[in-house]
Amino acid sequence: MTARMDKRFADLAAEGRPALVTYFMGGDPDFETSLAIMKALPSAGSDVIELGMPFSDPMADGPAIQLAGQRALKAGQTLEKTLELARRFRADDKDTPIVLMGYYNPIYIHGVDRFVVDALEAGVDGLIVVDLPPEMDDELCLPALAKGLNFIRLATPTTDDKRLPKVLQNTSGFVYYVSMNGITGSALPDPSLIGGAVQRIKSHTNLPVCVGFGVKTAEHARAIGASADGVVVGTAIVNQVASSLTGDGQSTGATVPGVEALVRGLSAGVRGSRLAAAE
Repeated sequence: MTARMDKRFADLAAEGRPALVTYFMGGDPDFETSLAIMKALPSAGSDVIELGMPFSDPMADGPAIQLAGQRALKAGQTLEKTLELARRFRADDKDTPIVLMGYYNPIYIHGVDRFVVDALEAGVDGLIVVDLPPEMDDELCLPALAKGLNFIRLATPTTDDKRLPKVLQNTSGFVYYVSMNGITGSALPDPSLIGGAVQRIKSHTNLPVCVGFGVKTAEHARAIGASADGVVVGTAIVNQVASSLTGDGQSTGATVPGVEALVRGLSAGVRGSRLAAAE
């Protein structure tokens, strides 16, 4: 596996804090602005970056991320350009793990073997492909693992102890725990239930467990980070981008600074989560 992911989580464990995992949509609202957002994330406090691959039919995503994908596609974003975002970012940042997140169709059209090679060449460390269950591991998961690219699987509240070993069988990098049943951007789940869910997953794996779906504020991040190895934030960042745009969807001088400010606040919440839990 690519070493950046394991090193980042090991370093954070040594610091005694969870990771802040930030998602944004590649190409939203345009290539150059999204590249500027990506480059700004680490200094604002992001530990792992999830780079969204826009797709026309994002079945697991709520309205905010759907609209972000539509803006990106309208601006001409393609899978090739999303890989170029990763490549341009990696030229200046050798340490921050990059996870490509999206759906299988664009990868299938690109060609699986070609995609895996191109992703590694661009400096990508892992994949989250939400519409490929374990029963379809031969499609992409196993070819990716064979080349050293992490394949990160999602677990949900309905993933019971009978199903969980199958889900985790070929998972690497970290486990993404979807903290509720529903789409991205839903309401925050009861944080008191997160700890038990994380521990249940950890009884089946030594991988870090990161929790997402519904985390919007520093307070949310602090509550979730008390028991998780990472806190994933996506819709809040996408909404911040959207709120900064002009009426016709163009970026403004507030787009990148607005994302930076939001991520700094989320980072402060994550960094204070273990202190809060100990009080």
